[in-house]
Amino acid sequence: MVSRRRIITISTAVVAVGAWYAFRPERLFVNKTVNETFPAGSQAQAAVPAAPTTLATGRFHTNAHETKGTATVYRIADGRRILRLEQFETSNGPDVHVYLVAAADVQQDATVKTAGFVDLGSIKGNRGDQNYDVPADVDLAKYRAATIWCRRFSVNFGTAPLAAAR
Repeated sequence: MVSRRRIITISTAVVAVGAWYAFRPERLFVNKTVNETFPAGSQAQAAVPAAPTTLATGRFHTNAHETKGTATVYRIADGRRILRLEQFETSNGPDVHVYLVAAADVQQDATVKTAGFVDLGSIKGNRGDQNYDVPADVDLAKYRAATIWCRRFSVNFGTAPLAAAR
């Protein structure tokens, strides 16, 4: 027969491991810096590569976690679109993604869920310059905000409202 004390000890250990996995507290102290270069377009398309075209840009503001830097959508020489985060900084966390949201700005977490979003992938680092491919079928007139989103807790770390370039 298993003693009551052993059951309590095992239960406490299971709860502690579960809480650690859910919250990943060590990520509060561990930063991951990424310094990706600006992507080059396909050189096979033209003898002189075209300069990238800025389609939309904005500065991050803080929501749940301090977030700063810029988000810019570029069209590069081969026709692809890239969301580039520069001088970017936010908190680290579990299951953090980069979203384009179908809203002019995101101040409340619920906006992301109700407006709709496109997931550009897991964040590559919580600091530094980084690039994310924007699918060709994403309408930038509709998806006008870049958001750093923690999927595990449905929390918006910060958002950059994207204004169309002129």
